Amino acid sequence: MAIELDNSFTVPVPPEQAWDVLLDVETIAPCMPGASVTSVDGDEIQGQVKVKLGPLSLTYKGTAKFTEKDEENLTLAIEASGKETRGAGTASANVQAALKPADDTGSTLVSIHTSLNVTGRPAQFGRSLLPEVSGKLIAQFAANLEALIAADNVTSPAAPAAETEEAAEVPVVTSADPVVEATPAPEPVAAPVPTPAPKQEESLNAVKFIVVPVLKRIAPVAVVGAVGAGIVIILRRFTGRKSS
Repeated sequence: MAIELDNSFTVPVPPEQAWDVLLDVETIAPCMPGASVTSVDGDEIQGQVKVKLGPLSLTYKGTAKFTEKDEENLTLAIEASGKETRGAGTASANVQAALKPADDTGSTLVSIHTSLNVTGRPAQFGRSLLPEVSGKLIAQFAANLEALIAADNVTSPAAPAAETEEAAEVPVVTSADPVVEATPAPEPVAAPVPTPAPKQEESLNAVKFIVVPVLKRIAPVAVVGAVGAGIVIILRRFTGRKSS
């Protein structure tokens, strides 16, 4: 099953900095639920993605490769392919990403176009659900990435003042000298506590991405069906009383 997907998210740093952040695959991989990187060799990345849907657990292992890095225009392209470790299902994707300044000053809007091809059990989810699932997944990745960047941008505590080369002269106090009260040392300033980086999820729990959207779509139909059934029951009771 082939499908085209369009998504976007915001990175809370300027485009030039966001470019470096997004190319640091090993660092940002934990922001994607269920994803992990096993090795990086130049522009080629090997890794795996774990997906859980109720009792169904899938693990894809594969390779992703940067096919384009245009730093001047802030665009990049990635080709990725993977295969189920315990099944015949496959997944492949061509991803085009473009970075540009967002409406919020100091932020970057990342637009992504993905050509996705999936075979095997996940293909049964259908075309109508995959766009909604991918949108929620990208939103969670963006939230985790923002938390990671916030943790890295926490100001480190100021370094202590350098000691002077000459030792301070300590006056000798005798009984004839007046008593001088010492000035209390300033209390140390507590170092800022960094925001914890997002915790890596062991697998992408697709239940919250798939079951919830399905329920939302089924609910209106169920309500209409229930109302219709109620009307039929009322009419039957009314006609039964009338005939008796």
